[in-house]
Amino acid sequence: MSVKINSLEFENVKKIKAVQLEPAKNGLTVIGGKNRQGKTSVLDSIAWALGGDKYKPSSPQREGSVVEPHLKITLDNGIVAERSGKNSSLKVTDSTGKKGGQQLLNSFVEQFALDLPKFMNQSSKEKAATLLKIIGVGDTLYQLENKEHTLYDQRTAVGRIADQKSKFAKEMPVYANVPAEPVSASELIRQQQDILARNGENRRKREQRDYYKQQLDLAKTAYEQAKARFEAAENNFKLASIDADDLLDESTAELEKNIAEIEELNKKIRANLDREKAEIDAEDYRSQYTYLTEQIEDIRQAKTDLLKNADLPLEGLSVEEGELLYNGHKWDSMSGAEQLIVATSIVRKLNPNCGFVLLDKLEQMDSDTLNDFGKWLEIQGLQAIATRVSTGDECSIIIEDGTAVAEEHIHTESKTWKAGAF
Repeated sequence: MSVKINSLEFENVKKIKAVQLEPAKNGLTVIGGKNRQGKTSVLDSIAWALGGDKYKPSSPQREGSVVEPHLKITLDNGIVAERSGKNSSLKVTDSTGKKGGQQLLNSFVEQFALDLPKFMNQSSKEKAATLLKIIGVGDTLYQLENKEHTLYDQRTAVGRIADQKSKFAKEMPVYANVPAEPVSASELIRQQQDILARNGENRRKREQRDYYKQQLDLAKTAYEQAKARFEAAENNFKLASIDADDLLDESTAELEKNIAEIEELNKKIRANLDREKAEIDAEDYRSQYTYLTEQIEDIRQAKTDLLKNADLPLEGLSVEEGELLYNGHKWDSMSGAEQLIVATSIVRKLNPNCGFVLLDKLEQMDSDTLNDFGKWLEIQGLQAIATRVSTGDECSIIIEDGTAVAEEHIHTESKTWKAGAF
């Protein structure tokens, strides 16, 4: 069961002359008063009495007083903590009279509870680190977030490349009615060579015909001298003419044209192939992007499950990107009451044995915020002692010149404790 403060008695501490207070067991006890009257001195005295010498004020004795400071706090577990004498030495006794020391107090007094604003003034990341530490999932969540960041960066890079590939493919020309693969010039050249060879044979035969015609002409000129030679030449000419007259030369014009145009054709074919490859690459990167997105979602789900299954001090708390969230809102987007509730819940979780918190300067909170926070404290069975520059109805006790004013001067219709001077 968490420990709370039953009563406190302070004398000659900082600005306090003498204050006795029995705070509400559950809910909010507001110490009111004007500035420099001793309100904060009450909280400082509680912190010193329970937290140890590290909370000891630099000038603990009230100015002008010849009497040493005296502090006494009675807790609801029967333990009494006192500081008195020249050295303000600590005396701790339990309900049976058994003595203890600071170590006993430390077992149920949370340091942040003695100074809740210290926790509230931390950065959102520091608050988140405290929460993760107390629920024991900080290292695992850190690893998941690192992996998520790595995958997110990879996905971003892949998405950019996919967009570039798609844009590149769209900007490339497309040629219709061209082969799917580059054309080889060697086959066309071979066909050309075959035709040239056949044409060469035709040329040889024509040259032969021409030769015999020349011989015929010579024979005719020397007909008288070699009629027999003329007749033979004439006969040879007739025979040669029979072979040559029916010959038909093949044209290489189409092949020559194709050879001349083949590079331009292949240029178009390669352009089509490059566009197709760019589209395939873009689709591949899109697939990688989708895969990385699925991995990121899996990690985010793992983070959600990790916190969902953790023993959180308050429903609605979570951590995203190293920042503390409550019901999806960051610290600076929470209401004042929500901030107080979150801080108190986390501090309570730090040491469940500590059932109280101290808060200074609640004048920054409006009355609705105070009411909301007070109701929540009562529901949770928690005790809060706070200061506020005010003398209004919300104050449980008012300090004037280091002393609690008489009860009849305070509106106490709803108070459950008594306050007075001694």
